[in-house]
Amino acid sequence: MNISYNWLKQYIDLQTSPEETAEKLTSLGLEVGTVERIQTIKGGLEGLVVAQVLTCEDHPNSDHLHITTVDFGGDAPAQVVCGAPNCRAGLKTIMATLGTTLYDGEESFTIKKSKIRGVESFGMLCAEDEIGVGTSHDGIIELPDDAAVGTPAKEWYHIEDDALIEVDITPNRADAVSHIGVARDLCAAWGLPLNRPSVKAFGIDNRNFEIEVEVADPKRCLRYSGVTIEGVTVKESPDWLKNRLLAIGQRPINNIVDITNFIINEIGQPLHAFDGDKITGNKIVVRTMPEGTPFVTLDGVERKLSAEDLVICNAEAPMCLAGVFGGLDSGVTESTTKVFIESAYFDPVSIRKTARRHGLNTDASFRYERGCDPNITVYALKRAALLIKEVAGGTISSEVTDLYPSPIPHFEVSVTYDKINRLIGMKIAPETVKKIVTGLEMEIKREDDDGLELLIPPYRVDVQRDVDVIEDILRVYGYNQVPFSEHVQSAISYANKPDSTRLQNLLSNHLTGAGFNEILNNSLTKVSYYSALETFPESQAVRIMNPLGSDLSVMRQTLLFGGLETIARNRNRKQTDLRLYEFGFCYHFNAEKANPEKPLSRYSEELHLGIWLSGSGNANCWTDAERPHTFFDLKAHVLNCLTRMGVPFAACKTEVFQSDLYNQAMRIVVKKSGKTLATLGIVSANIRKSFDIDADVFYADLEWNNILKAIGAHQITYSDIAKFPAVKRDLALLIDKEVTFEQIEQVAYDTDKKLLRNVVLFDVYEGKNLPAGKKSYAVSFTLQDDEKTLEDKQTDALMNRLIKAFETKLGATIR
Repeated sequence: MNISYNWLKQYIDLQTSPEETAEKLTSLGLEVGTVERIQTIKGGLEGLVVAQVLTCEDHPNSDHLHITTVDFGGDAPAQVVCGAPNCRAGLKTIMATLGTTLYDGEESFTIKKSKIRGVESFGMLCAEDEIGVGTSHDGIIELPDDAAVGTPAKEWYHIEDDALIEVDITPNRADAVSHIGVARDLCAAWGLPLNRPSVKAFGIDNRNFEIEVEVADPKRCLRYSGVTIEGVTVKESPDWLKNRLLAIGQRPINNIVDITNFIINEIGQPLHAFDGDKITGNKIVVRTMPEGTPFVTLDGVERKLSAEDLVICNAEAPMCLAGVFGGLDSGVTESTTKVFIESAYFDPVSIRKTARRHGLNTDASFRYERGCDPNITVYALKRAALLIKEVAGGTISSEVTDLYPSPIPHFEVSVTYDKINRLIGMKIAPETVKKIVTGLEMEIKREDDDGLELLIPPYRVDVQRDVDVIEDILRVYGYNQVPFSEHVQSAISYANKPDSTRLQNLLSNHLTGAGFNEILNNSLTKVSYYSALETFPESQAVRIMNPLGSDLSVMRQTLLFGGLETIARNRNRKQTDLRLYEFGFCYHFNAEKANPEKPLSRYSEELHLGIWLSGSGNANCWTDAERPHTFFDLKAHVLNCLTRMGVPFAACKTEVFQSDLYNQAMRIVVKKSGKTLATLGIVSANIRKSFDIDADVFYADLEWNNILKAIGAHQITYSDIAKFPAVKRDLALLIDKEVTFEQIEQVAYDTDKKLLRNVVLFDVYEGKNLPAGKKSYAVSFTLQDDEKTLEDKQTDALMNRLIKAFETKLGATIR
């Protein structure tokens, strides 16, 4: 949010520079991004002066240009070529002298001596929009006859030098979204009075224009105030008002609208001005409309209203999206002569949902959805009415309507001095505490030697506990004033084993070293991803109560879809060879676990590791022919990860299973417990199609908690390096296609546990010269005795036992 230093000084007697003020704001928790020295108009109108056209003749080589001589207060008049239709002798206007820089948005250009169709020009006569003092481009500026030639335009237009303080407002600080809100914090910190503008001059002139107000939905509109003003003249705002808005980057529109924008930035209370002649039936109804009701907003876009959208209606039709955006046909125009000013307090959740539903983010919705002050609606109305009378004339023509059936109470909070001192770490005098809380407009209901009972204003939605009050006291008192202790107090703590964070870092380094890139996706995702899944049904999704939009309405149940979004984005940018991994939490809802005493037991949060492969496995490699990734590449990476973390594959087994996430899938489970460590496979073609991915994607999901348990259960042992040589023997086995290498490996280890050290598959053949339904596996066996050198007789005996076991248990034939 932009804060004008000059504007801020209206409410607090600042004796500090803008930079010092910004530093104090940051220490108060209102972090300042930048401090920029500015003028109310970019460039400050430097080099522009009041000038008078002395002569004006037609250009001989043009049908619309004029050759003029201009007195601009210099040593001699200047010749200027001008194309404005209103250029004439005797006219007083604004001239840009040579060397002047003019700005058009972010672009700029410098006035130089030039030739225009053969005639020299030594300056430029300016239109309003060319120097930023208005929007007209119908002709050059026409000044009154009493304008003194040579007067700098900066003085004529009362351009101020100012400083723009950019404050980063956090969502919990709804109280600081205005100049008075920022000034309030500074006053509390420096012990200065807050100069809030008085509205004692407000008075009702007549009752000629009464508007009946009905609030049909008091849950969404908790307070509604309004007043009417007749006889206004809609015109350009005076310089002081335009300068205030220009300083914070807002474009002046007209005096009525500018006052409402001034109030929202001064007080923080959004206002809306309706053209009184367009309030059909002289009645305002605050209500919702039927689903799908068409409504054209101020930007000319027709929107379909939801049955949950609160709207401000006249007796017949909607006029405004309450708290969000005005309607096209009810706003103030140049022909407006009477207005109805609205000041209300709407339910923050309702406003936020409406704004997100229609993709709108306005100054009003920004404040309403964070929580405005429900107790200043009438004060803001009176302040606006007085300012409108000042800049637009008119009379206040009705009583102030104020519908507030259920006043929002103050938050009652008790805080003790002992807890304040204990949490802050030093003793703060009770008088200092009381001075700070009253400076923050907290009312002391009762006090004693132990502490205070406070009434917290409703607009401080972030202060509802004693620790919140203590936080406010500390930030105003000053974090830097808390002394450092000369003693260091520490306690020995023992980390859980295995250390999850250390293992995550270990595995991140491992995967990165293997050519993977780490990604990080949003935990919020689309509900549509789960609408047709059985593995992760939509009913088990954790829904967001107040989603930002339909694309972010549920918590993710799997990392898969975030990775596919990343793959699709990269493939669309010609990055097709991808190795990705992500650590992230997945969330599930289980209604069957309902426990009235523990409502959160239905929700679970589990850490997972996702691994994705797509494209080529060895692109741009001159030693090998390029080949695409395969399922076995993924399986190798998963097994390497498990091994790197201390989970031996010998303690695991694999199972083929069916899933709507995969075309083909396998899970790796612990043999003893049956716990799943990882699932991996080829992502379903239907799912890939929904992401417009036309290449195979291989995905593995590692269940982190189960892996940690497997690591903890694994006992690490060691043995001496063998002193005697190993023997290798190979077998070519003809087996059924359904037989897996894991079965061969298991039969081998079950047959001999003493001499058999390793079993390796080194060739697979399927094709010609083999019976139907058969395949050939070439398997290598490593044998070794720790106590002596193996003899051929002993080796042959073991191999015969293995062959017999394969024939008996697997139906294998030795080739």
